Amino acid sequence: MVDLSPLGISNVAHTYHNLSTPALYEEAIRRREGKVAHLGPLVVRTGQYTGRSPKDKFIVRDPEWTSDIWWGEHNHPIEHESFDILFARLQAYLQGRDVFVQDCYTGADPEFRYDTRIITEDAWHNMFARDMFIREFDPEVLERFEPDWTVINCPRFKAIPKLDGTRSEAFIIVNLAKKLTLIGGTSYAGEIKKSMFGVMNYLLPKRGVLTMHASANEGEHGDTTVFFGLSGTGKTTLSTSADRAMIGDDEHGWSDRGLFNFEGGSYAKMINLDPAAEPEIYACTRRFGTVLENVSIDTATRRLDLDDDSLTENTRGAYPLSHLPNIKPSGMGGHPNHVIMLTADAFGVLPPISRLTPEQAQYHFISGYTAKVAGTERGVKEPRATFSACFGAPFMPLHPTVYAEMLADRIANHDVQVWLLNTGWTGGPYGVGSRISIQHSRALVRAAVSGALDDVEYVTDPVFGVEVPTECHGVPPELLRPRDTWADAAAYDATAAELAQMFVDNFAAYEDQAPPDVVAAGPPGAAERTNLAEAAR
Repeated sequence: MVDLSPLGISNVAHTYHNLSTPALYEEAIRRREGKVAHLGPLVVRTGQYTGRSPKDKFIVRDPEWTSDIWWGEHNHPIEHESFDILFARLQAYLQGRDVFVQDCYTGADPEFRYDTRIITEDAWHNMFARDMFIREFDPEVLERFEPDWTVINCPRFKAIPKLDGTRSEAFIIVNLAKKLTLIGGTSYAGEIKKSMFGVMNYLLPKRGVLTMHASANEGEHGDTTVFFGLSGTGKTTLSTSADRAMIGDDEHGWSDRGLFNFEGGSYAKMINLDPAAEPEIYACTRRFGTVLENVSIDTATRRLDLDDDSLTENTRGAYPLSHLPNIKPSGMGGHPNHVIMLTADAFGVLPPISRLTPEQAQYHFISGYTAKVAGTERGVKEPRATFSACFGAPFMPLHPTVYAEMLADRIANHDVQVWLLNTGWTGGPYGVGSRISIQHSRALVRAAVSGALDDVEYVTDPVFGVEVPTECHGVPPELLRPRDTWADAAAYDATAAELAQMFVDNFAAYEDQAPPDVVAAGPPGAAERTNLAEAAR
């Protein structure tokens, strides 16, 4: 029996330790936590929290551990006293209740992995952890398991803001000194995996490992590609490919040894999932062991409606990578040959693909431009322009330039080609134009990583200064020139100038710590073009 007394957890009713997936199914159904859908997935509801709640994320202030934290919009401090009060009430809350414990790993590379213990009050959250983290199947190893980090997840335990120092009833609190994360007030399972991602983003750079909000896959000859991007930009979709083995779809480290996945599963968006365009992911919605969050289900037939967004746009599916037909079982790969930065441009003015210089790569990495997609965070109802440093600012405890400098060193040392791929809109902004098709995005990725774009002619985009190919097999030529897809060229010019200035304004916050050549790699003459566009109006 696992001993939770070092955490102050005692007098629980029953501890379910390292239950198998079938056993967790039985407990979840017995407790009425979800329903089994046609062909086996478990369908659950998360209540009012159907996405991450980044404003409710805190780090306990500790001079010994947190002097280098990037405090501000994304990393909110909370005092030791507040943490201790909340934790004491949580320990009392768990008395007399059942708890589920799953022991697993964060990080596929044994040299950099962290033994992680996930404690939950719901069986389905424990099953989510079993899907998403890296499993240990050897009972003798599990018998000796001692966690490097512990996550306690109690969605029905709510914070009292005036007493606990939180913003609302929901909280995600990381205590680096105690190697402990507390989550409560929200049932959204994504908080569990992202909380550990944030921990890795603090610990591993200090060990010389670049941590990345990115997916990765490997070709048949061992060539690897990394896809940076926020939720909804295509990380999972574009890295899931029949002809390339997936290493992982969301969180990776890049050490001197190469790439390695942090996770053992995938957490994909399910809304409007097209079985023809994304057959591998679609197949996982019909598999035993998959957890589906907020997906519509007919309670009589138990069949799914993946197009139903009545609960949220952010319907999700968690499944082990072993559900996919083509993966890298080790979760490790070599140094990447290509880095692709994904953006879903809601303005509809960025080229579908462009080649970046090393300086531009740092600029766009620090900028992290995309559109927040509906449902990914609370309060987001439709795509809107946003800048998220490192394509994942809410998860980055250190200053963005720390990660950017590590990326620049690796690009230079391993001769990596970097691309900016727009999976957003064409022919006009959101509401006017249309989303670039998955088929065209896949064709652009194939051309980039195969070398097919190496010898074609390039032109420099006059607004953003990036190099744009003039042709690509399987892609209409006019799509590569976004201005040509707009009915009103003057409207395109004005909108492009507006976005260019947004880049410049956003980057002003990083200019004091970024090298001058990186600052200069942004859109040239953005301010002058914006003034001309405003005058034309």
